[in-house]
Amino acid sequence: MAMTDVLSAEDIKKAVGAFSAAESFNYKKFFEMVGLKKKSPEDVKKVFRILDKDRSGFIEEEELKFVLKGFTPDGRDLSDKETKALLAAGDKDGDGKIGADEFATMVAES
Repeated sequence: MAMTDVLSAEDIKKAVGAFSAAESFNYKKFFEMVGLKKKSPEDVKKVFRILDKDRSGFIEEEELKFVLKGFTPDGRDLSDKETKALLAAGDKDGDGKIGADEFATMVAES
């Protein structure tokens, strides 16, 4: 499944482009711009599964670094600072990774 099966290619391009500058990533604005906030819980889970590259059931810190590339190959890598901030925002149980429910909560709170 491709990200464009769930989200519009135009919204993805706009959202990823808006955060092309280093240290500019804001997950709340990004999830809203990319159209994820308006999606059903099932669609949010589909996006989670796409971002969970190793199919572990979690998005680990290493996968978070490449989260924008998960939406489009043109996306930049997040900086270590942005990656750690995103992990801190989503990792509600403190296990060092983001599960599907934690991801859904992050999207809902954005």
